[in-house]
Amino acid sequence: MRRYSKYFIYSIYSIYLTTLSSCTSNEIGNSKDVNPDAVYFDYKVYGDEKDGNMTVYLQYRMGGKNGTTLVLNEPAKVHLDGEEIKVDSAKLSGAFYQVDKPLKSFAGKHEIVFTDLNNKEHKEEFSFTPLKLKTNIPAVINRGDLAFDFDGVGQNEYIRVVLIDTSFRSRDINEIDTVRNGRIVIKSDQLRNLVNGHITLQFSKELEKPLKNGMKEGGRISISYTILREFELKAP
Repeated sequence: MRRYSKYFIYSIYSIYLTTLSSCTSNEIGNSKDVNPDAVYFDYKVYGDEKDGNMTVYLQYRMGGKNGTTLVLNEPAKVHLDGEEIKVDSAKLSGAFYQVDKPLKSFAGKHEIVFTDLNNKEHKEEFSFTPLKLKTNIPAVINRGDLAFDFDGVGQNEYIRVVLIDTSFRSRDINEIDTVRNGRIVIKSDQLRNLVNGHITLQFSKELEKPLKNGMKEGGRISISYTILREFELKAP
């Protein structure tokens, strides 16, 4: 059980940081009480290989990216690919609009359409290509340069690489690396941060960019997808 504890703590801490940075305010207001041009769009699309689903998580805020979350009042509404998304809420995150879609059918183009209080539509298109690891990772790997080949990522795109061992004293690896010719190489020198034994390996394709068709207040969309593997690291 102990070998999973460090990764578990790391995951919880990462979730905490994400929540803290993107959801400073969990208060809930109503869009009818806000100038339509003053709404900030906060769109997140995320998933992982193991879960088999992609989540589209949309929030509308008053007062910028860390402002009060809003419930959309008629005629305001939001659709994903023609399907209306209903509001939900949680104590930590405030009001949000969420839908889960099967990963196997989610690749390709999608469209989010936000209709404001003046019945004006704001359309935002995005594309999703799942990251695929082509390299078969054995149960035991000797120290040395480690090469991993991928599909679903372009030349000179970035992937977050995380390797976590079971020692609380080691520094682990958490870096953004560049994909060259579909490959990422983790050098043997980097592995000095890790102790021998069980390793949790995570590859994440991440993208964040401003929205093209938001309000004057602006907005952002982030898209992330994660692959997880485990192996034993040993000296050659």
